[in-house]
Amino acid sequence: MASNEQEIEAKFMVRNLQALQSRLEALGAQLESPRVYEINLRFDNERGELAQARQVLRLRRDHRAVMTFKGPARIGEEVSMRQEIEFEVSNFTAAQHLLEALGYHVVVRYEKYRTTYRLGETVVVLDEMPYGHFVEIEGENADEIRRLAEQLGLRWEARSALSYLALFEEVRRTFGLPPSDLSFRALQGVSVQPDDMGLSYADD
Repeated sequence: MASNEQEIEAKFMVRNLQALQSRLEALGAQLESPRVYEINLRFDNERGELAQARQVLRLRRDHRAVMTFKGPARIGEEVSMRQEIEFEVSNFTAAQHLLEALGYHVVVRYEKYRTTYRLGETVVVLDEMPYGHFVEIEGENADEIRRLAEQLGLRWEARSALSYLALFEEVRRTFGLPPSDLSFRALQGVSVQPDDMGLSYADD
């Protein structure tokens, strides 16, 4: 997403990503980015001021390096709505060093595999997280997101407006996991169910 735009999205936990991928393609969605491994670093200062303000400062690397700032999500909305400023950087390591020089440090490291589709102005990502599979739909408004979710056979009432880190925090508390490592290795052998995060499968 380009700088100074608003992020409007909903996410759904699903059993079968491959079936969702087939439905997307049947609807005419175009593959924007094939499956790619991501490493994400979330930063905060020693006082945790960004977390307290419900803000996110993140550095991500997949086939490129991207810096992201997210403001707090608006309360009481059907979907997640928040300010997002995002831009590409030329050097992941240099960007990390810059943030550290400014007094920030890595508070959470997390991984995922992501496949990205576009259908008109709507972006759909298929995410393989260490604790389950998810579909995120990002559009111009909640009605647009809901229409596509229903076309994909996703139950609207199963949506979540929480971030992946907020969901991980539920998993972490349930299983007594380290607070800063959301990696496939750290969660190897951990069987996470939707109700561990207060969710249900959307593709039942």
